[in-house]
Amino acid sequence: MKKYHYLLEIEFLGFRLHGWQKQSTTHRTIQGMLERTLITVLEHENFKTLGASRTDAMVSSLSTLCKLTIKDDDRDPDELITALNLNLPADIKIKSLIRTTEELRIINDPKEKEYRYHFCNDKNASPLIAPYMVNFNEELDLELMNKCAKLFEGHHNFKHYCYRGNENKVYEREVLSSEVKINTELTASFFPERSYVFIVKGTGFMRHQVRLMMGTIIMAGAGQITLEQVAESLKGNEISFKNFVAPSSGLLLYNTRFI
Repeated sequence: MKKYHYLLEIEFLGFRLHGWQKQSTTHRTIQGMLERTLITVLEHENFKTLGASRTDAMVSSLSTLCKLTIKDDDRDPDELITALNLNLPADIKIKSLIRTTEELRIINDPKEKEYRYHFCNDKNASPLIAPYMVNFNEELDLELMNKCAKLFEGHHNFKHYCYRGNENKVYEREVLSSEVKINTELTASFFPERSYVFIVKGTGFMRHQVRLMMGTIIMAGAGQITLEQVAESLKGNEISFKNFVAPSSGLLLYNTRFI
């Protein structure tokens, strides 16, 4: 059968979802709901979806890329995107859908991914912020947090920033930029007067890497670890502190770029 290939850019609010990858125990994943909707729209199951990123449960995205291959069924991209968006749940939307080729390697071809972690430091924060940002109650030194974030820039051994790594894992990764700044883009009337965002760009990230980096930044800002300890942790040697994985609901896959 002839195969037709499409590149989808997907936006979703992940707060009620169980991550990207479809699971046998729940249909509440982005891939799972996308495939259920494709079955409805195409009226067959002769297709395959492959995502560029496997986001965790409760993580959101402005730009997740997915390759869709349909067998023996040539669909017009404009008609297909309209039909999918009419049938997908309100917290998942196809932003663009174009034809592509079999040669597109959806996992290996993207050259840069940008994640943003939104958080605040407000004892009176509204519970309505929960799908968008995490509130940390500790007293935080934002200047120190940004200095910590800057330590991640460049080529380092991120062994201590990978969930359940193994001896065969390649931990050498490059972080193109990393900073903590005041949030000015994501706003709502129920947000605290001031909130913050950790912005990190890299060629690729391991499982829970960004959330572990965020956990380290919070610990540094709270005075629980020093910048020297963070710098030492990036050499891959044994570390003198126990890191933690920051909650997933504050994390946003902001962009995925091929160039």
